[in-house]
Amino acid sequence: MIRKAVESDINAIADTYNDLLTYEEKHGSNSNWKLGVYPTIKVPQEKIPTGTMYVLEEEGEICASMILNHFQAEEYKEINWIYPGEGEEILVIHTLCIPPQKAGRGYGQQMVDYAKEFARELGCKAIRIDTYAHNEPAKSLYKKNGFRIAGYYESLLEGLIKEELAFLEYKI
Repeated sequence: MIRKAVESDINAIADTYNDLLTYEEKHGSNSNWKLGVYPTIKVPQEKIPTGTMYVLEEEGEICASMILNHFQAEEYKEINWIYPGEGEEILVIHTLCIPPQKAGRGYGQQMVDYAKEFARELGCKAIRIDTYAHNEPAKSLYKKNGFRIAGYYESLLEGLIKEELAFLEYKI
């Protein structure tokens, strides 16, 4: 079941981040996120009160999380989007995380499906997301779901981590 996250989910969400990033430190990184830098417990602490954080819960366990809102970072202005739109016309997916022990179970697909339906309900024109340009599993998931790459841009995550991002969008 996908639902809005609540305060009692904060530690479980942070644990999924830590599980993923610890795994990536040992086995190589797809996300380019860094343990202790981003994402941290600060993300759910800040986003849950705004009502923009969602979790996929199965048998009482948090299996995935994401943020859904209309915020487009400065880098989004640098992209020549295929489907124009601003503000509430665009739904943005942020920090979609599935820990490695939950990978391969269709949770990413469920989260993307939820975001699509949510965007339709809000009357959005498109969904946008950015991901590390070399995050092939994420890009594959999004492309399989009809997202198209609109462009690439180099930036600093949290002002610290240099990365090339792929920007994708899906027309509602």
